[in-house]
Amino acid sequence: MIFDEYKKLVNHTLEEYFEDFKKNAQYEKTLFESMSYTTLLGGKRLRGVFCLEMCRIFSGFYECALPSACAYEMLHAQSLIHDDLPCMDNDDLRRGKPSNHKVFGEAMAVLSGDALISLGAQIIIEKTPREIKRETVLNVVNCYLKAAGAFGIVAGQCADIEAEKSEKAISAQHLKYIHTYKTSALFEAAMLSGAYLGGANADKLNAVRDFALNFGLLFQIYDDILDVISTTKELGKTAGKDAKENKATYVTLFSLEGAKEKFNELNLKCHDILNKEFSSEIFTEILDKMCERVK
Repeated sequence: MIFDEYKKLVNHTLEEYFEDFKKNAQYEKTLFESMSYTTLLGGKRLRGVFCLEMCRIFSGFYECALPSACAYEMLHAQSLIHDDLPCMDNDDLRRGKPSNHKVFGEAMAVLSGDALISLGAQIIIEKTPREIKRETVLNVVNCYLKAAGAFGIVAGQCADIEAEKSEKAISAQHLKYIHTYKTSALFEAAMLSGAYLGGANADKLNAVRDFALNFGLLFQIYDDILDVISTTKELGKTAGKDAKENKATYVTLFSLEGAKEKFNELNLKCHDILNKEFSSEIFTEILDKMCERVK
């Protein structure tokens, strides 16, 4: 499988899931419209693809990881819906379209985000093939729920809010904490889930954690750099918003050149892990494309 084939498979399966949910909807029809709106807006599907690829790396197959891959895309959509709310990052655009709350209202956006969290866990439990050991499924659900809550993206968002409230300049340590939990945690959970489903041993699971942490931080620095060097049309969301709101980023802390240096350092670490622990043309291609874009 190549990246685009994985992505097409995840998109198709997500569409099928939501079609089935909407068929049985009664008074909650608008809820499913809101949930599917952001989930199906598009995007790179990195978390879903990474889940599938990790499963393939360690087992030679990826099909059993498809429900988990879709669940992580739902969880990612939830984080975007809530991040865009006026009480959070207050953004009107997402992937080139109006944010969820601009289409469905703030109340429905909150509810659809909440529903996506539980739906993702439900899909993992109900749709993972029965031949997969229950212990493995439990490990995957644990990864998912940990990433969704106070030990994952919620912790990162809270640390982000605390940084904005503080009158003191944010430290590099605080910024790393934000992005370790707000960005890396979801990548880590998706990759670990695929690795668990693929039967990875303890040593390989540790290597996956290491790769995911470094990739998550690299991805956030990449996002911070693009916010400065790209247009709103290129990003699909409001460009230059971080600077306008005086938001702490790797660029504001270390300058654009400093952020690029840190990006290149993490890129090399990711390549090193791939060379030593597990080979993947997909991961290598993504890293190289990101590197090319921030030059």
